[in-house]
Amino acid sequence: MSRADVLQAGAARRPNPLWTLGLLRSELVTTVRRWRTLALLGVLAAVPVLVGIAVRIETRGGGTVGGGNGEGPAFITQITNNGLFLVFTALAATLPFFLPMAVGVVAGDALAGEAGAGTLRYLLVAPAGRTRLLLTKYATVLAFCLLATLVVTVSALLVGALLFPMGELTTISGTRIGFAEGLGRALLIALVVAGSLVGVAALGLFVSTLTNSGIAAMATTVGLLITVQIVDQIPQLHALQPYLFPHYWLSFADLMRDPVYWDDLVKNLGLQALYAAVFGSAAWARFTAKDISA
Repeated sequence: MSRADVLQAGAARRPNPLWTLGLLRSELVTTVRRWRTLALLGVLAAVPVLVGIAVRIETRGGGTVGGGNGEGPAFITQITNNGLFLVFTALAATLPFFLPMAVGVVAGDALAGEAGAGTLRYLLVAPAGRTRLLLTKYATVLAFCLLATLVVTVSALLVGALLFPMGELTTISGTRIGFAEGLGRALLIALVVAGSLVGVAALGLFVSTLTNSGIAAMATTVGLLITVQIVDQIPQLHALQPYLFPHYWLSFADLMRDPVYWDDLVKNLGLQALYAAVFGSAAWARFTAKDISA
């Protein structure tokens, strides 16, 4: 069902769950088919490839990564022992910027892009209501968060299996776990990383309600992301940093401990839920009161 079909069907009858699912499916298909989205996913998939090839080249003569001085993303020195560590390294490398930037672009364009293209008011002709449309847009962005994270994970897993040995792995705590358990932890880490992007998605959606320019919304969201990342690195602002949405992003590494350390993981997911509630409410308040002229 195309977007036009969804709009025509929605305008012909009262809103119902099946119509809502049709709209959600249409939004998901439209988002994934955009060349911009495909380019973002391609860049994300390329990061594990580049990291894996770089590590393979550097260690082919028996050398160590970074000269053994611990430089580079988390877990990178363990990749040559087990290719599964490439998953953790790739997620650690993409989470600070590439993943949130991609989510920020999609979220920022969610409503502002429709307004700029002149299709937003036609979406509102269908009897979904602004609240339901806003929730559909947010669900689409959240689905993209999961998709983007899984693209990095699957790419890293395939490259790791091709270039390095796979098998039992050693946790941060020094204990050994089987490959199946390690794979399960990799999947759990991917889900936690996707959950870590919930706050960025809500922030981007709120920004998207403030303007009719998709480019402006995307640039503002990415700019805010970079600004918050900088603030999170300034020692003099340490009292503020625990309340910034990226502060606990790398806490997913605690899932590679035995036993798992849950404190920072819970703080991270709780903080993302708080940002989703605050900026989601702000987006709803703005969008439901906004004069839609485009």
